[in-house]
Amino acid sequence: LLELLGPAGGGLASALGRSGGGAAAPAPAGLGLRLCLGGWGSLVNPTGVAACPRSGRLAVAHDGKKRIHVFGPSGFCLRRFGERGDAGNDIKYPLDVTVTSDGHVVVTDGGDCSVKAFDFEGRGVLAIREGFCLPWGLDATPKSEIILTDSEAGALYRLTADFQRGKLKKCQMIRSRLVSPRAVAVCQTSGAVVVIEHLKARGPSNGSTRVKIFSAEMDLIGQMDSFGLNLVFPSRIYATAVAFDREGRVVVTDVCSQAVICLGKPEEFPIFNPLISHGLSYPVGLTYMANDSLVVLDSGDHSIKVYSST
Repeated sequence: LLELLGPAGGGLASALGRSGGGAAAPAPAGLGLRLCLGGWGSLVNPTGVAACPRSGRLAVAHDGKKRIHVFGPSGFCLRRFGERGDAGNDIKYPLDVTVTSDGHVVVTDGGDCSVKAFDFEGRGVLAIREGFCLPWGLDATPKSEIILTDSEAGALYRLTADFQRGKLKKCQMIRSRLVSPRAVAVCQTSGAVVVIEHLKARGPSNGSTRVKIFSAEMDLIGQMDSFGLNLVFPSRIYATAVAFDREGRVVVTDVCSQAVICLGKPEEFPIFNPLISHGLSYPVGLTYMANDSLVVLDSGDHSIKVYSST
């Protein structure tokens, strides 16, 4: 509760009172809201969103009776699956979701510390339950490998699996000594990986986040925490979700200013370019569709908001 209220509460008054020249002024990106899906009842406290690179379908993880909802490109709900329960293919508490290029929905389950994969019909094809402390964020590579954060272990993993046959081929730790890593994204062109760490603060402070960028070979090529970003930018940034756009730029959601901000390419990181500065309440998920539409998961009003160039 403190984590939820702290960052948003700290920036809410300034967000409401800021002038047009503030940090979250509209950017020249030309993004307009095209579609809004979900809402309370349809989605309950959603935690993750992902787009299928081939079909344009959206998979959303949330806390409802059936934990995964699949929406078509037009916004119609095509399927619901992932019952709440203790059976092998049930989902106790989904933290994030991704969709592989071969059409499988992969979910991190914080309830039993596992990673579970389904086809788009909702049939469970693979469950990995051993070796993780608290698997959290995940993203798929073009080869349908999974890059996964373990928040409690402070590690980053690469999972290679044959989802058609339901077999795990390899689980490799590719980075350790991270601090509560959660959201993660993989650049589909360069293979670069960006991770958001949640830094614990002593005393009454709300803590902060740190954005780390790694090359495809997992060499650290850039990092900046909330304090450092605040020195460069006119507002404090508490990042909750991250994605790469088609040009390889890092894009994050910021719950302090209820905004989506582009931080630039790894070699120019960080720049400050607000993409969406109004209409969001607590953005926690971010993904790009194949048509370059930007999808934002807003946990504040339990909705999915799809933006496209105007």
